[in-house]
Parts: sequence; C-alpha cells; structure tokens
Amino acid sequence: MSGLEQLLVVLAGLGAGIATSSIGVASLVSFPVLIAIGVPPVAASSSNTVGLVPAGVSGTFAYRRELAGRRRLVAAVMVLSGASAVAGALLLLRLPSDVFESLVPWLIVFACALVAAQPRVSAFLRRRAAAAAGGQAQADRTAMTPPLAAGTAACGVYGGYFGAGQGVMLIAILALGLDLPLAVISALRTIAVFASNIVATLIFLFIAPLDWHVIALLAAGSVVGGWIGAQIGRHLPAPALRALVVIAGVAVAVSYWA
Repeated sequence: MSGLEQLLVVLAGLGAGIATSSIGVASLVSFPVLIAIGVPPVAASSSNTVGLVPAGVSGTFAYRRELAGRRRLVAAVMVLSGASAVAGALLLLRLPSDVFESLVPWLIVFACALVAAQPRVSAFLRRRAAAAAGGQAQADRTAMTPPLAAGTAACGVYGGYFGAGQGVMLIAILALGLDLPLAVISALRTIAVFASNIVATLIFLFIAPLDWHVIALLAAGSVVGGWIGAQIGRHLPAPALRALVVIAGVAVAVSYWA
C-alpha cells in the first residue's frame, strides 16, 4: 500500500467516523475507498467494521451529556442491538448475502421516509393516545417499550446480517418510539451501532479475513471522526440533521441501485 493510499484510508476512517456519530451512514464513506485501493470485498467489509469501533468509543464519549441520566435506556439499546446482531451474523453464515440485497435500498428509502415524516407521525400518535385517554395529555415516552424493543432488535439483526443503512433505520425507529430531542436519538443510535460493531468484531476475529494494516489506519481516522460527528449531531438544528440523514440514506439506496 502506497503512502497516498494509506492517507486515503485514514481520511476514509475520519469521514466514516463523522458519519457514524452524526448521520449514520459510514458505509457510504469508507467501504468504497477500501474497494478502490484493491482490498478484497469480504476483507474490506470485515476490516471496515472493526476499524470503525474506535469511532463508537469516541462518539459515545462525546455524547455523554445526552446520555446522562438515561442508564436503563442506554443499557437496553446496547443489549438489544448487541444480542440481536449475533442472530444476524448467524443468519449471514447460513444464508447468502444476496438473499437480502435486493430489499436493502427499499428498506433504506422506507426508513428515510419515516425519518422525514417522524415529527408529524409522532404528533399524530400522541393525539390518538390523548383521545383514547379522554383528552388527557400523555407523558413523554423516555423508556424502552415492547414495540420499541422489537424495532431496535430488528435493526440489530439487520446490522449483523447486512448493515448498510442501519444507522438511518435506527434513527427512524428510535425517533418514532421516544419523545426525546434528535440529538439524544443520535446518541442512542451511535451507541447501538457501537454495540453491534463490537459483537461483529468478536465474531470476525474467528471467522472473517481481516487486514490489520487497514484496520489500524481506519481506527486512527475514525476515533477522531467519531468525536467530530458527535459535535455535529449535537449542535445542528433538528430539521437540518433530519434532512442530512434523509439525504445520506437516499444516497446509500441509490448506490445499491446503480
């Protein structure tokens, strides 16, 4: 690997780390770079996942203010995402990845539509709940519920099996299930993807080809990018952050159709 290629991998890690903690589409940034410099696809995919773990560490640390006081919710999101990612990885071992590949762009577009419509959908659901309760205002939803747990687990299975656009799907599920600021939703999404990546890394250590030179370069960039991405996710106005998530998600979907 030439010096220029090594620099490109570090920059790809930086960009992917920023995307991981802000808009959740790291696959749009780093994986194509690894393919372009000649890393075999399977090794590129597994090495990319491992190399982005540091982004989850720095992003979670940077979001600690948004996660403060939500220990039970954070634990539930991490456990559900990590445990269900195991199921997804086991499915990947038994089923060819192209079984799901044709559905991926449609799932991502659907998630983008949910992210875009989330404020109106959430308001509609709250009005329905208030009407069912005789007009009484309902308390904000700030804890894990069975439907939210099911959706989070489903995203974890998807992440362990395929992974592209998982961050966008998590934003959609968490924003619909919780009445929390979008910055907090981004923090929870970051920690959910982090948990999935940790589980995937433990599995890949035993069953997948890994390029440790690539992993080290990605990690060097992603640990910085994860922190920067959290600052973006924290300070961007919610409408702007939501628009970026939708645009990035659609870009991922289009890349699969191309």
